[in-house]
Amino acid sequence: MTHWIVAPVMLPAILAPFIVLAARYHIGIQRVVSLAGVVGLIAITAGLAWQASDGSIALYQLGDWAAPFGIVLIGDRLSTMMVLLTAVLGFFVLLYAVSSGWDRKGRHFHALFQFQLMGIMGAFLTGDLFNLFVFFEVLLIASYGLMIHAGGNERLRAGVQYVLYNLLGSTLFLFALGSIYAEAGTLNMADLAQRVTLIGPEATVGIRVAAVLLLLVFAVKAALVPLHFWLPSSYAEAPAPVAALFAIMTKVGAYAIIRVYTMVFPPDLEATAGLHSVWLLPAALASMAIGMIGVLAARRIDRLVAFSVVGSMGMVLISIALFTPEGIAAALYYMVHSTLAAAALFLIVDLVQSGRGSLRLTAMPPMTGAAFTSALFFVSAIAMTGLPPLSGFVGKLLILDAAFTSPLVVWTWATILGASLVGVVGFARAGSIVFWKAKSITPEDDAPKPPPAPAALSYVAVGGIVTLLAAHTVFAGPMTGYTTAISEQLFSPEPYISTVMDTPGKLSPKEEAN
Repeated sequence: MTHWIVAPVMLPAILAPFIVLAARYHIGIQRVVSLAGVVGLIAITAGLAWQASDGSIALYQLGDWAAPFGIVLIGDRLSTMMVLLTAVLGFFVLLYAVSSGWDRKGRHFHALFQFQLMGIMGAFLTGDLFNLFVFFEVLLIASYGLMIHAGGNERLRAGVQYVLYNLLGSTLFLFALGSIYAEAGTLNMADLAQRVTLIGPEATVGIRVAAVLLLLVFAVKAALVPLHFWLPSSYAEAPAPVAALFAIMTKVGAYAIIRVYTMVFPPDLEATAGLHSVWLLPAALASMAIGMIGVLAARRIDRLVAFSVVGSMGMVLISIALFTPEGIAAALYYMVHSTLAAAALFLIVDLVQSGRGSLRLTAMPPMTGAAFTSALFFVSAIAMTGLPPLSGFVGKLLILDAAFTSPLVVWTWATILGASLVGVVGFARAGSIVFWKAKSITPEDDAPKPPPAPAALSYVAVGGIVTLLAAHTVFAGPMTGYTTAISEQLFSPEPYISTVMDTPGKLSPKEEAN
């Protein structure tokens, strides 16, 4: 048992109260501690990812209590890749928050940011459904505070909507957990994977209802149509660094679907047969279509980016809904891409806001810092819409190729290609209004003086995320090879189960079979 697995959860959990208690009135100390903590997270998660890259599975048992009675954290290829992505994203987002002064505009930004990282890290690493619920609540409570950071009526109204919708999702999650525990007597995912297979055909009603409830919960977190209504306003009204960090939160829902429905309720399980294909794929197709239509119809650039997140999650869930090794591998590659692309766009929205003073898609005089901002927007828009040569195009090709085995292949191809075209038109329209048409407008003599250009460090933060997008493209071969290895590990969960359930003096299922 290695103790490094709990470090990504414990480090922000220690730093957050330290910032509140010891550096509450010293923003400089808060910044140093918070940035140093995120750098430490990158180092720790990179080490965990390297350790898991050969297929080994690391286990941490809190209090040395064996599963299924104790809390376990698991480090396999999938979980370590996601925590590394979270740490890297958190660094650039925090760098932008510091350089732009967003962390000064409200109280306890850095403490809430660390609690948010704690919840996300725990959700990716936990091996227990109840503790997945606990970490969901930790990250949601922190996100409530971050959502209304710096105040404002519109932000408060969007925050209330965000809170209410997610509280309903949390309530549904508790119902799902109660149903699962009533049917199987455990909430440890490895133990569940063994017990669910023992349920006879005559007693599958309860576990099937529980599986549906759980899928609905994860669909809410992943903003799947028609459960996506909370996302556009919440993400559009949130402070830019907060919205950029939120780009990883929808991936927590997608991760949970992948983890639970490849191990606990796999496609070949008789008790939940057909559950994945009945409505998940059609809903994912609708998500992508509605998201990109929202991009075209948006009148503000912040809502345009928010709807593009809905569309990109539709693309991810289309690939997940195939529930084939090829589909999951393509989804994981696209998840990394869409997280980085969405985060970059949300930060660029703030650059536009600070440069022109308005986010409405109407022609205005040239903005300050237009050259760098327009270049970053151009690259990020290409990535989000899936145009060549960036990683969005590679991910889209992988998903289209994986969809060949689906009975809805025609609908899948038509929706992806059609929605992508609509997204291209929407982003091109926004870019031309904000950057190109501005050159033809002469400022009036009595017009207010344009605001100062954003800080150079803000461009460094956004440029760092865009550079990661470029690296994701250049190293698409090794990355797809790694996501394929993750997919193979997910569809062969026996090592995961035996690692979690093995205790001193107890044989693993494989050893018992031999």
